[in-house]
Amino acid sequence: MKEYIASIEKYNFWSSTPKTGFKRNKYLNWLNQFKDNRLIKVLVGQRRVGKSYVLRQYIEQLINSGVKNTNTLYVNTEYIEFDFLSDYKKLAAFIQYYKNHFNVEGKYYLFIDEIQQIEGWEKLINALSQDFTQEVEIVITGSNSELLSGELSTLLSGRYVQITVLPFSFDEYCAHLSLTKNRTNYLHYLQTGGLPELFHLPNEETKRHYLGALRDTILLRDIIQRHHVKDTSLLLDVFTYLVNNVATLASITNLVNYFNDKKRKTTYDTIANYIGYVLQTYIIHKCERFDLKGKEIIGGNVKYYLNDLAFKNYLYSGFTHGYGYLLENLVYIQLLNHNFEVFVGHLRNKEIDFVAKKNEKNLYIQVSFTIENEKTLSREQASLQAINDNYEKWIITMDELPFSNKDGIKYIAIWNLDEALINWNV
Repeated sequence: MKEYIASIEKYNFWSSTPKTGFKRNKYLNWLNQFKDNRLIKVLVGQRRVGKSYVLRQYIEQLINSGVKNTNTLYVNTEYIEFDFLSDYKKLAAFIQYYKNHFNVEGKYYLFIDEIQQIEGWEKLINALSQDFTQEVEIVITGSNSELLSGELSTLLSGRYVQITVLPFSFDEYCAHLSLTKNRTNYLHYLQTGGLPELFHLPNEETKRHYLGALRDTILLRDIIQRHHVKDTSLLLDVFTYLVNNVATLASITNLVNYFNDKKRKTTYDTIANYIGYVLQTYIIHKCERFDLKGKEIIGGNVKYYLNDLAFKNYLYSGFTHGYGYLLENLVYIQLLNHNFEVFVGHLRNKEIDFVAKKNEKNLYIQVSFTIENEKTLSREQASLQAINDNYEKWIITMDELPFSNKDGIKYIAIWNLDEALINWNV
């Protein structure tokens, strides 16, 4: 196995420092919170949102704090150099060889990126987590919610913690590119996206190719191969439909009728399965409706939001979709970024864009690209004014003009949303 050590050395911190990129402090702080215990740390999220960089940043932080560099082992199943670790038995044997090779003493740190590629991985992780004869801290990442949640909840109940890694927020985007938080820069963020690799690609065509390849990889590796999907063109069409109808109410029945009208005969179960597969990859999120009067989830129509607008902006830009819908999509993702549970609100004949729940409190939000038009402003206000409780009510907009609070409603420019959410949570 000596040749394997040599081939993967460039990805580890044994003799050099691999690139660590822009610090994702939210996720580093989360990892630090659970440091020095036997809980397995799990980072999940769409491919290419930066999970690997977070792992490398954490490894670098550990080494800077005094951990010996050879007491860390980083495995990334996406790289061909790690293809020899095809199943859990081979991984277990290699971990033992690595420890012997470097004469590892005391606690060691195991990091496995995209662990779902290793057959039977859960057996080894479960065994290591319960082996009291050795000290090991385990951090893993994955890009499929069904695969991870199934095995983890079954075998590791109570012994793991999990966080979803999202694309760069607007604040991270500005910090990374040394930009000021203002309307102009937010509009550019809205029209591009928050996937880290996009910031370093030279032109629109390159970005389009990158996103097309990423979409195809997600559909092929995380859906088609895993679920043995036969009608791959229908799967792509379902994904395309969801992308081009973000932030609009939709139902599975509507999609079945839509495809049948186009002479694409399909069934309710097929469409439901395909949507479920797409949701498992974190590339799209589902937001259910919540009845504020009955205090319950409403079945049927839901809204779908993209994990990152880059897929819409670069792959389907020819399909017209108002900026208001895209802005709503970004607000949804930002609420997830601040750990809210998010629903579409329904109250009698009115809809509230978001009912965000956290710490047993509600936050009601309307999103509008502009409220300079009196009719638009009155409509957005009316939905919030219909809610009869004392929780905060916000209207989020791209307008720069100041608006005074009215009837307890706060007006927030979208580029200040991060700060407003932090202050709300204090």
